[in-house]
Amino acid sequence: MYMKSFVFILMIVSCSLLSAQEYKPASENLAKRQEFQDMKFGMFIHWGASSVLGSGEWVMNNRNILVKDYSRLINVFNPQQFDAAKWVSIAKNAGMKYIVFITRHHDGFSNWDTKFSDWKITNTAYNKDVVKMLAEECRKQNIKLGFYYSLLDWYRSDYPYETGRTGQNTGRTAKSNYDSYLQFMKNQLTELLTNYGDVLSIWFDGHWDQTNPEGSNNRNSRIDWKYDEIYSLIHKLQPQCLIGNNHHLSPFPGEDFQMFEKDLPGQNKSGLNFQTASDALPLETCETMNGSWGYNMTDNHYKSSKALIHYLINAAGRNTNFLLNVGPMPNGVIQPEFEDTLKLVGNWLNKYGETIYGTRGNVNEPQEWGMVTSKNKTIYVHMMNSDGKPYIFLPGFTAKVTTAVSFDSKQKIKFKQQPEGLFIYTEGLPVNDVDNIIELTCK
Repeated sequence: MYMKSFVFILMIVSCSLLSAQEYKPASENLAKRQEFQDMKFGMFIHWGASSVLGSGEWVMNNRNILVKDYSRLINVFNPQQFDAAKWVSIAKNAGMKYIVFITRHHDGFSNWDTKFSDWKITNTAYNKDVVKMLAEECRKQNIKLGFYYSLLDWYRSDYPYETGRTGQNTGRTAKSNYDSYLQFMKNQLTELLTNYGDVLSIWFDGHWDQTNPEGSNNRNSRIDWKYDEIYSLIHKLQPQCLIGNNHHLSPFPGEDFQMFEKDLPGQNKSGLNFQTASDALPLETCETMNGSWGYNMTDNHYKSSKALIHYLINAAGRNTNFLLNVGPMPNGVIQPEFEDTLKLVGNWLNKYGETIYGTRGNVNEPQEWGMVTSKNKTIYVHMMNSDGKPYIFLPGFTAKVTTAVSFDSKQKIKFKQQPEGLFIYTEGLPVNDVDNIIELTCK
């Protein structure tokens, strides 16, 4: 009897796994993946009711604010200076090709006129659908728009908060009901994918709330999220829409790109990214301009334009998009410190963008001196650091090089190809404090 039962259960599990792995991306989806990889640079925007408190988007959890108290933010969040055209222009002037906007973060606040929650921006004194305005402006300025959507919720009682790692002290006592919460999410996702035009991506976050911490031997979820239902709904509504999930694990069936949080693939400085980079899906890394995602009035640890350009190059060299975050102020204005730095990054891309956009990486392992990107038969060698040697070495480089020139001056550069790799002699190169680029043409 035991063996029969075991075999029956095994059959059910096997069928479930087979069903989960049946996802075959539509041709539109595959094309969008290629387009997404070509974009290389995007803007992440963390903003909502939490911005009022000026202490980051995790303030509700970090301060253990009760739902009944936190809900009062709906009476004071009134971003009268929000200007969708200004936001999109800042992204465009920075050389960014897409925006991922927080539609709903962990505090459950919806930044659009949803019919399925009263805890939304159109119930504030502002009373405007920010997602609608942003979507319209992105279309005008030819910027693609994706939506961040939180899977966890510190506000609603039907979310399975009892087993969550966060939001335990927001005053909820009613028993959760995931079936109810799942239907709520499906309803909201249907709105987002029906009412606002083409959506580049759905950027999920919060899976980790129901797992052991990153780095644990067991990262299995304590609940069945029913991703097969969620993902199939998205792909049915918009087949081209790319699904990513910030679960800090290897991609699940149905996902179209893999993301890394505050780390480049292969790195784990944040302690969040133990996963191996996919060799089948597009990759993306997200990072902040200071140390915060949402608006934090005391965080003045701004990254320089040089540091951000280097991050972009390092990402591209690893075949990875760079999603750079801003946290606008509660009045709806992107603070000038962010805008000024982004403009400098945009100026650099105006001159050197062809070495980033549309390129592919993983041509060569990262080196102390920098990274390599490629486009067809052209190789761009990005020298970001100098050790004082009169040459750099690309180990294992086997493509036959016909010419090597300085990208800036177009002067010819000496090189030597050996069985062990490529030597490029850098004496006499023009000085470039940010990134000295050598352009190789290969057969």
